[in-house]
Amino acid sequence: QVQLVESGGGLVQAGGSLRISCVAALGRTFSTYAMGWFRQAPGKEREFVAAISWNGRDTYYADSVKGRFTISRDVAKNTVYLQMNVLNPEDTAVYYCAADRSGIATMIPLNYDYWGQGTQVTVSS
Repeated sequence: QVQLVESGGGLVQAGGSLRISCVAALGRTFSTYAMGWFRQAPGKEREFVAAISWNGRDTYYADSVKGRFTISRDVAKNTVYLQMNVLNPEDTAVYYCAADRSGIATMIPLNYDYWGQGTQVTVSS
């Protein structure tokens, strides 16, 4: 059974840092999946944050997080991370992990085959 489980969310002050994780139960095929992070704030649509290709060579970021957030993956742990620095209140949202069978990093939500339940990140001013 495919499962994505996010963790590491919480409350942090503006200017602070947080690292969220997503453990992927995709079987032995985790290394072939591209992984992405999306977020959804109250009253807003889900938006792309970052993506990483199956081999980790290609990464993409939303303009709003470029230079502050870093996506990475650990194949041995079946885990993808999102390191978030210099957080601001506009980063407050539920963050979702997603997996794409194609292995190609993409910003398009419809391309992703599996989604996690999300983890809440709240940044106080």
